[in-house]
Amino acid sequence: HLHLLCWPQLEGLCSFLQLSTGPEHLLGRFCSWLLALTPDLSFTSAAVLAEQLFLRRVLSLTQPPSRHLMAALASFCSKYSQPFCRVLLAAVLQEPGEGAEQTKLVCELVEECLEPDCVRLVLSQVLEMPLSEKLLLVLQAVLERQVRRPPPCPSEFPCQLQQCWSKAQLSSLLLVLFQEVLPAELFDLLVLTLCRQAPAFAASLSYAKLVTALLTRYQSQVS
Repeated sequence: HLHLLCWPQLEGLCSFLQLSTGPEHLLGRFCSWLLALTPDLSFTSAAVLAEQLFLRRVLSLTQPPSRHLMAALASFCSKYSQPFCRVLLAAVLQEPGEGAEQTKLVCELVEECLEPDCVRLVLSQVLEMPLSEKLLLVLQAVLERQVRRPPPCPSEFPCQLQQCWSKAQLSSLLLVLFQEVLPAELFDLLVLTLCRQAPAFAASLSYAKLVTALLTRYQSQVS
């Protein structure tokens, strides 16, 4: 009954089970078991488990994560994305240094795994921190992110449209419909932050690419 344990008890259990250092090939099974629990874990319990299961492993990465670790991360954040972002990703983003593998991992999670509300949460977390080359790459991933890749045109799609438009045109329409839109307040804060930090990143290729992407995608909103 994990949901009945308080924070210290759960941390003690995790330490006893050596969850932070156990074999990675068992992570997926453990996460599948967690996701099947009823009732769902509380925010606090999920936050403790996110930290105990993944934080040490992620911070110690010196090469791309194993497929077992990636599968476990994706599985856990599919159900407990809010504590996952607020505890695990926040700690990774705040870690000093560039952390190349950690940055790549966060970008992949942003692009492929997190739901839209959590992508916005990651953006708000980044904008609360002093910008760095590492965080510029995460911002780039947020900007390029889409809710989902466009689904295939269903067979029952209005026949009139299928007759008038090609498959490529319909796919383009679905792509537009399924794109994310940043909330106005977050967008304004992003633009303001980039403008204020411009002198510090005058020679940064990552900054130039980020600003170019911003101007390309949101040209109607940037004056």
